[in-house]
Amino acid sequence: MPIQIFDEENIRNMPNEERFNYCEEVLKQEQDESKRWDAVWLAGELAEDTNNNDRMRKKVADLMEWVLRNDTNGVVKHEASFQIAARNLRDKIPLLLEISLNDKSILSKHEAIEALGLMRAFEVEEKIKLALNDPNIDVKETAEFVLKRFNRLKNHGEYKPHNIL
Repeated sequence: MPIQIFDEENIRNMPNEERFNYCEEVLKQEQDESKRWDAVWLAGELAEDTNNNDRMRKKVADLMEWVLRNDTNGVVKHEASFQIAARNLRDKIPLLLEISLNDKSILSKHEAIEALGLMRAFEVEEKIKLALNDPNIDVKETAEFVLKRFNRLKNHGEYKPHNIL
């Protein structure tokens, strides 16, 4: 059963395209960050189909990228990184790495690094090591955690998003 959030308007009952458009509008126009956070979650659910060629999945991935590049709230951006990991949107790994090393929000950096860890993005392990030099202790600790997790999980198979949702 999905988490019951932001459904005062029965967003989950909308057809997928209408639901996506509604969430996109909230994310691009709404001033209330709590509503934007909910819209990130509700849009992310539309990417649950693991068919990487699915058009809606691509639209959701691109919307999460828009959020990470444009939203002004670290909590909302944090949720976008989680949704990328939760839906295993692997084409956004370079974006997560960019956010983890360069975002102005410590919370955004932390979650982008953690998302890379959840996704077992071993291909960027060397780049994650750069975050060990971040001036913020929370970012450093997250990088240390993810690198240890990588060492532990290297030979344990492919990441499956359903294992965390």
